[in-house]
Amino acid sequence: MFDFETLITYLPALLKGALITLELSVIVIVLASITGTGMALMRISERKTIRNISSVYVWIFRGTPQLLTLFYIYYTFPHIGIVIPAFAAAIIGLTLNSTAYYGEIIRSGIEAIPKGQIEASIALGMSYSQIFRKVVFPQAVRIIIPPYINNSILLLKNTSLVSVITVSDLMLNAEKIYSATYRPIEILSAAGVIYLIMTSGLMLLQSWSEKKLSYYSR
Repeated sequence: MFDFETLITYLPALLKGALITLELSVIVIVLASITGTGMALMRISERKTIRNISSVYVWIFRGTPQLLTLFYIYYTFPHIGIVIPAFAAAIIGLTLNSTAYYGEIIRSGIEAIPKGQIEASIALGMSYSQIFRKVVFPQAVRIIIPPYINNSILLLKNTSLVSVITVSDLMLNAEKIYSATYRPIEILSAAGVIYLIMTSGLMLLQSWSEKKLSYYSR
C-alpha cells in the first residue's frame, strides 16, 4: 500500500537533492554551451591541425560513456596526486562530455547556412566576426535550438549518474532514503515525478521557442 506519510516526511530531502540536480544542470549547460561553441568553431576551422584535434576530442567523448568519464576523474586522478571534490568532478566530467555533443549541434547549425550568404557578406566588405554575428549566428540559432534543448533535457536526466561519485543529488538522496525506509515505491515514484517536472519545464521551453522561431521565419 502506498504510504503517503513516508512520502511527506522525506519530500524535503528529495527536494533538497533536486536543487543540487538543477544547480549542476545549469552550470554544466552554461559551461558546455561556451566550450561547445568553441569546439564547433574548431571543427570548421580552415586549419587542418585544429580540425583534427577537435575531431579526436569529439570522437573520444561521444564514443565513451559519461559514467566512465566521471569515474575516471573522481577515482583515477587521486592516484596521480589530483584530488577533486565530488561536485567539481561532476561538473568537469559532464561538461567534457556535453561539450562534444553541443559542439556538433552548433557546428551542424552553422554549416547549414548557405555559403552564398557568406560570400555575399564578404563581397559587401564585412569582416568574418561581423558575418558570424550578423548573418550566420542569428540564422543558425533557429536550427540549433530544438536539438540543443533536447540535449539539455538528456543532460538533466544524466545528472543522476553523479550519484555514483557521492554527489548528493536527487538520485543519491532517493537511494539513501529508500535503503533506510525500505519504501522504494513511494520514494522512487516521488523522485520520478520531480525529474518529470524539471524536464517538462525544458520541454515547454522547446515548444515555445519552436513556435516563436516558426513565426519569425514566416
